[in-house]
Amino acid sequence: MPPLLVRDATSDDAEGLVPLLHALGYPADRDTIAVRLRALSDADPTGRVLVAVDGDEIAGFAVLHSTPVLHRSTAVGRITGIAVRPSVQGRGVGRELLRAAEEHFRAHGLARIEVTSGLTHTAAYQFYRRLGYADQGVRFAKSLIEG
Repeated sequence: MPPLLVRDATSDDAEGLVPLLHALGYPADRDTIAVRLRALSDADPTGRVLVAVDGDEIAGFAVLHSTPVLHRSTAVGRITGIAVRPSVQGRGVGRELLRAAEEHFRAHGLARIEVTSGLTHTAAYQFYRRLGYADQGVRFAKSLIEG
């Protein structure tokens, strides 16, 4: 695989993100994704969506946030979504996205990074552990809408 380009996503990347979000279990069409990319950029100055580009295709993405917290001396870097195209899994795309995320958070003086991973994404758990991420705590969620 040629070297990957990791860069910030733009609304022009929305089409390439469609199959990746679908694979994560969050299907959305191109227009919806473009709106979400703009909304994230407008609403969260710490929010960042990185894409790994392989030639002219989006090979993967990672969504980053810096969250100030009362109980730590620095904000916490959070990766709230990460996916790699199935056809290129195992070729270093996820590793490169995590490297770029860690570099971003370090450059902003953060001391901790957390990755959110759903219960159905068990194959990713070993990947994170191999890269030095440890299981810590339990996350609880509650839907605020019916349906």
